[in-house]
Amino acid sequence: MSMIVTATPQGLRGMLLKWLSPVAVIAIAQLFGTSLWFSANGAAASLMSAWQASAADIGWLTNAVQLGFIIGTLSLSLSGAADRYRASSLFFCCAIAGAVFNLAFAWLADGLVLGAALRFCVGATLAGIYPMGMKLIVGWAPERTGLALAQLVAMLTLGTALPHALRLVGADWSWQLIITASSVLALAGAMLIALLGDGPHARTSQTDNQANVRRAGAILGAFRISRFRAATLGYFGHMWELYAFWTVVPLIVSRSGLDQAYPALGVAGLSFCIMAFGAVGSLLGGLISQRIGSDQVALAALGTSGACAFLFVLTHAQLQPWGLLALLALWGASVVADSPQFSALAAKACPRDAVGSALAIQNSIGFAITVVSIACTTWLFERVGVDALWILVPGPVLGLLGYIWSLRQVDA
Repeated sequence: MSMIVTATPQGLRGMLLKWLSPVAVIAIAQLFGTSLWFSANGAAASLMSAWQASAADIGWLTNAVQLGFIIGTLSLSLSGAADRYRASSLFFCCAIAGAVFNLAFAWLADGLVLGAALRFCVGATLAGIYPMGMKLIVGWAPERTGLALAQLVAMLTLGTALPHALRLVGADWSWQLIITASSVLALAGAMLIALLGDGPHARTSQTDNQANVRRAGAILGAFRISRFRAATLGYFGHMWELYAFWTVVPLIVSRSGLDQAYPALGVAGLSFCIMAFGAVGSLLGGLISQRIGSDQVALAALGTSGACAFLFVLTHAQLQPWGLLALLALWGASVVADSPQFSALAAKACPRDAVGSALAIQNSIGFAITVVSIACTTWLFERVGVDALWILVPGPVLGLLGYIWSLRQVDA
């Protein structure tokens, strides 16, 4: 009889929570689910060869994902679906759909047009993975949101870098198999969230049309809350830099000669390491935020990443390979460490029953910014090489200024 009980969903859930905390389960599921995000970038060299694509074309494949994510998050937010339905159900369904679209990209796409369309669909499904992962965290651990979201973003970062690791491990694999592996991981993430479910502090809201109108007004009204606006403006500055940097990391490694200096790792291994340092930075930022607060960590990380971008453009030609790699590692660690802290600040500032929708629309606008920054950076990279990275510096600068300006409105 005990064997039968253990095989039930409740029994499996009990076994899962016996070994892992709910936050750890969500973080691992996020790692697996977000491996879909840059799955095409992990096979960029093979795609460029197979489709005669340029670096700018790979940038547009990334932008197709970003556009899909924008549309998906806007739909979830403004329709109220992000707060009307269980976050675990949305995560589960979107992770499965994302895995299917990713598989279709691997085995059916034969060029940029169909490839971009399928990557757009992957992006739309990610809207139910990343923001809903944040909402699941709030439902399970509302008292330590900054640290818990740091764990979540660390897994998002590793998930984003994972295709490069798969490329390194499966050096002889076809690009289709590299992308297929991401789909398998996303399915595993869906199963974990299906077993876990929503936390005891999760809230769902009403479903009538009048409630939807009131919710839409509340979401837009959140931008009138100075602390929410401050966190959001800082987040927007961070987003100008983050995804453009991640997109061109393999190009930085190859154009700067780091792959020749460290041939054992090559482009894929070095790209993974640089991006994976973001997970370390995110976790350290989460721990430090418990002592000094999310705002201090977010501002310090944003300022550090902006300084790294500035120093890289000024000194990359003079630095030895080890110095260049150290600078890129620091940049990789700081460029994402502010993200969970800005999200935690935003979640605390907005009404509790609109957390899912407010975070979704914040993500939506933030990712709209990444479309512009990725397009500008890859276009400029084609023409001037690594010197193009100066274009990332204004993001952190404007984010810091926007945050400070908004908080002064609180004091006033």
